[in-house]
Amino acid sequence: MRITGVETRIVDAGMRNWVFVKVLTDQPGLHGWGEATLEWKTRAVAACVDDLTPLVAGQDPLAIEHLVQTMTKHGFWRLGAIGLSAVSGIEQALWDIKGKALGVPVWQLLGGKVRERVRLYTHLALGDSAAVYEAPDVGRLKAHADDIVAAGYSAFKVLLVPPTHYRAALPDVRQTGMLMDALRDHVGDGVDIMVDLHGRPPSVAVARAYVEALTPGRPLFVEEVLPPGHEIAMRDVAVASKVPLATGERLYARPDWLALFAHRSVDIVQPDLSHCGGLWEARKIAAMAESHLMGVAPHNPNGPVAGAAALHFDIATPNSVIQETMLRSVPWYDEVVRSTLVVQDGHWLAPDAPGLGIEIDESAAARHPMGAEPMLARSAVAADGTVLDW
Repeated sequence: MRITGVETRIVDAGMRNWVFVKVLTDQPGLHGWGEATLEWKTRAVAACVDDLTPLVAGQDPLAIEHLVQTMTKHGFWRLGAIGLSAVSGIEQALWDIKGKALGVPVWQLLGGKVRERVRLYTHLALGDSAAVYEAPDVGRLKAHADDIVAAGYSAFKVLLVPPTHYRAALPDVRQTGMLMDALRDHVGDGVDIMVDLHGRPPSVAVARAYVEALTPGRPLFVEEVLPPGHEIAMRDVAVASKVPLATGERLYARPDWLALFAHRSVDIVQPDLSHCGGLWEARKIAAMAESHLMGVAPHNPNGPVAGAAALHFDIATPNSVIQETMLRSVPWYDEVVRSTLVVQDGHWLAPDAPGLGIEIDESAAARHPMGAEPMLARSAVAADGTVLDW
């Protein structure tokens, strides 16, 4: 069996575009799907998939590790977010092919089941970017929380911290604490809340101030308390924190994680299987985390193929804690994908279908071509004009 081509399908998904990757083989009807969605970099990722295609064309699609080594080492320049997202999409599709060829689900190829179901969480308001990124209102937050709980989830994530400079303004800190306390009082102790700081605090002092304000609400974890690449500073936040911290969506292959593990900077790591190099690289990252007594909660605000890949990862990964998903984030979510995945009581059940258990309906996908990415026009600017992390 040989790879005969690699193609991309780009689908409008509201606040982002999904980049689906299709790997073709010389076996009639046998192909695999992966996902390389990377917000704001859609065209660049699709072009990078094209650049990588000659490296895998004509090769055995079952030799996954060899093909990943080929894609990551045959170029002099190392790959960053764009390149590794392209690799991730191709790599996921190779696992899909391998599972289909052998007649087994991908989790079986990753070592077999360690659990029967995977707990899910989603974002308040799903794909409504205004509800996520604009100034939160307590009434709207409670209404969105009600919608999520009514949909069967027992956990959700919210962004409560505004863009900030090197000073945590007291009104902002108090507002953040008030919103968290109001949400906790509203949903009770039986629902877990995760809070994403989005890497907005630019200093340890600011990060500590917001984490302290959130602590009475007992979040399951607080995510990205500092921008990526500041693992020692993040450790300084962790030492003072009484709640778990998490990070990792903007870290990529294993070398990027070394300092985080060396300093035990967080309690939960969040590799994104569409950015870090794919399923196998994420498994290696998870094994490193396990040896440092850390859990793993894969980052995934992406589309249905990325979600399927994350599910198979979680089913086979002992230290997996909870899985982020954006199920039905747009009305055509179920239209563009045929899926065997089953959601029950806020959990994904272990699938039995070969491969990843999904298939893209290419005709339906074509009805939703690439759209404008609204966050591209969004910016975070202080009153004095200073550009902030949004």
